[in-house]
Amino acid sequence: MGGWRQAFLPKARAAILGVEAFVARVSATAGPRAYALADRALTAAEQAKAKRREARLARERGAPPLAAPQAAPKRERKPFSLKHALLAFDSWLDHSFWRLGPTASRKWDSVCAAFDGFRARGWRRVAAELFGETLTLGVAGSVLVLALAVPAFRETGPDWLTRADLSVTFLDRHGVEIGKRGVMQNDGIPLKDYPDHLIKAALATEDRRFYQHFGIDVAGTLRAIVTNAKANGVRQGGSSITQQLAKNIFLTNERSIERKIREAFLALWLEHHLTKDEILKLYLDRAYMGGGAFGVDAAAHFYFAKSARDVTLAESAMLAGLFKAPSKYAPHNNLAAARARADQVLTNLVDSGFMTEGQVQAARFNPATPTPVAQISSPDYYLDWAYGEVRGRAAEGAFGGQRVLVVRTAIDPALQRHAEGAIEQMLRQYGDQYDVDQAAAVIMEPGGAVRAMVGGRDYGQSQFNRAVDALRQPGSSFKTYVYAASFASGKYTPDSVIVDGPFCVGNWCPRNYGRRFAGKVQLTTAYAKSINTVPVRLAASIGQRPIIDLAHRMGIRSKLVPGRAFALGVEEVSVLDHTSAYATIANAGRKATPYAAIEVADSKGDVIWRHDRNVKPPEQVLGPYVVADMAKIMLAVTEQGTGGRARLDGYQVCGKTGTSQSYRDAWFVGFTGSFVGGVWFGNDDFTTTREMTGGSLPAMTWKEIMTFAHQGLAPRPIPGLPRPGGGDVAAAAAPTDDGGTGVFQSRNLTDGGARVLGAIVSDVAAAAAPGRASLNASSGSVAAR
Repeated sequence: MGGWRQAFLPKARAAILGVEAFVARVSATAGPRAYALADRALTAAEQAKAKRREARLARERGAPPLAAPQAAPKRERKPFSLKHALLAFDSWLDHSFWRLGPTASRKWDSVCAAFDGFRARGWRRVAAELFGETLTLGVAGSVLVLALAVPAFRETGPDWLTRADLSVTFLDRHGVEIGKRGVMQNDGIPLKDYPDHLIKAALATEDRRFYQHFGIDVAGTLRAIVTNAKANGVRQGGSSITQQLAKNIFLTNERSIERKIREAFLALWLEHHLTKDEILKLYLDRAYMGGGAFGVDAAAHFYFAKSARDVTLAESAMLAGLFKAPSKYAPHNNLAAARARADQVLTNLVDSGFMTEGQVQAARFNPATPTPVAQISSPDYYLDWAYGEVRGRAAEGAFGGQRVLVVRTAIDPALQRHAEGAIEQMLRQYGDQYDVDQAAAVIMEPGGAVRAMVGGRDYGQSQFNRAVDALRQPGSSFKTYVYAASFASGKYTPDSVIVDGPFCVGNWCPRNYGRRFAGKVQLTTAYAKSINTVPVRLAASIGQRPIIDLAHRMGIRSKLVPGRAFALGVEEVSVLDHTSAYATIANAGRKATPYAAIEVADSKGDVIWRHDRNVKPPEQVLGPYVVADMAKIMLAVTEQGTGGRARLDGYQVCGKTGTSQSYRDAWFVGFTGSFVGGVWFGNDDFTTTREMTGGSLPAMTWKEIMTFAHQGLAPRPIPGLPRPGGGDVAAAAAPTDDGGTGVFQSRNLTDGGARVLGAIVSDVAAAAAPGRASLNASSGSVAAR
């Protein structure tokens, strides 16, 4: 048995080695390493076969076993060869990748086989695809919305409720109260003490599902979208009471998608931190109800001379109707509209199921009648802007932490009312002719005190302040900054001659309004006639960056981006910024930052802040020769250029017209020695007007407002211009204690009386001290170059 094993095993080993050698030789595709393995295996097989043969012969002859072979001499180490090393590395790399492919393929097949069990077919596949796409888009949208909502949550600090509790009473320039702003929270009346029909009227009109939704009424929003789409306009609002409260506390009236997103997130935040009753209580206490009244209790006292606890159903319906448009439906302004709105509120009570028709029938037949009050026209746009200014200064600590303030402003109530009436009259008379339905205006003193502001046609319809928050293209009125920068560079003067001819910047070729070219023209003529090619050439000569820097230093706060048509006013500005920038020229080159507050007193009547005392002196932005050059060419606009309709009899008028692309915006901005004014006409939806230019309706409106503003006011010189009757260059206007420019200020006089008295005082002072005029001229005058 042992002999058989000794004879069979060596043969089996030899056969195995032979097979390995054969397989190694056949697998020639394995590369150089496979050949080396095959040779090694064949050599080992032959050596084993030879040893077995020798051992068998030795056993047959009876010879002693062969001695163990001596160790082979140590092979000498071959010198390093870079070529061989690279070949070896290449061989290893080829082999590794050869093995990687099949391995990866097997792994992938196993993964596919595992996922085959999750494969859906038919309707299941369609559902899975829809779910996957929805999930993907939902995650992307959520990330975007959260990014937009981050700034909103910065307002929700630990003191968010008390921080907004700023009560401000505003006075006009003579000390007469004109309105209030701020949070007028009335904690004296708990929610349970309000009449049930008052709460139901508010809920039925503003948010019927207030106690069911989570802060955003999805169903109500969808209903409003459908209704507005069918009506091709805004007929219903989709904001819940929580959203409206979030806007009142944290946000502004800006109409933008970003604000709506922030409003929605803040509504969710309020729902998380407050109960429904607390939210409703805050809303009823803080909503503006018209006539300067905040909250339903203040409105009840103002309109009906009673507490909100005692209002009837008819009076509650009239109060609930004020939430939508307080100025439009205020009963002391338009009783018929207020009663019609109250009747709609009663209908809402029935439709919502809060009351039956029988319960509201008596209120329909006996509508509420407000207590007679003096007709008050509240300058709401002005007060909104002034309140924002006061809040900003309060946040900076200017008032020492005082929360109840009395602010005397620079507003001229008579001028404010006339400006509002002038804009409304122009829109009624010429709105259809020019296809325009909105306008805005700012009237200010050269030093920056804003005397009147009109932010739109009707505050009751829209609280969006177009004079402050709207950004519109200034058109040719932007050329003022181009010419000012050109004169400041020292390369040009008003008498410089430049070619008005065809030229192109890339593939863009500027054209003039009349599609004609004037050839060689002086810069004064080019500015007065509003030639387009000349400012483009000037901007190319001095560079656009100096123009942007100068515009920002003069008062433009919006972003200005260089471009081919930059010099023609394609960048957007606000009416307030544009007017204040022009005031820099009227203020002898000193920056005229617009402001409303002249002085601020606390609840005890002590003056704690004054503009002339607590505000830094203005920065000198333009040199005297630049002011003189700009005044010269701006005077030519009204004397012999596009602004002829803005001329005032007996007064020098400097200004510039502006018309944006496709007649979307029309401007006139100008000044006299006493006032600076900017007027804009356009449409909220950016639709084009019917070829309305800045020299038409805006210039006419500017003249109408300024004619009233200058009644009884002696002409004042414009810095840089000779006096109308001849003489030296006019001196800069000296600001008065309250921020004015020589108009006598008194709390006990009307505006007309103050102007007449100021003129008398000026004449007496000039007669008593004839050398004073020359002193002023030497200290603050602007010499022409």
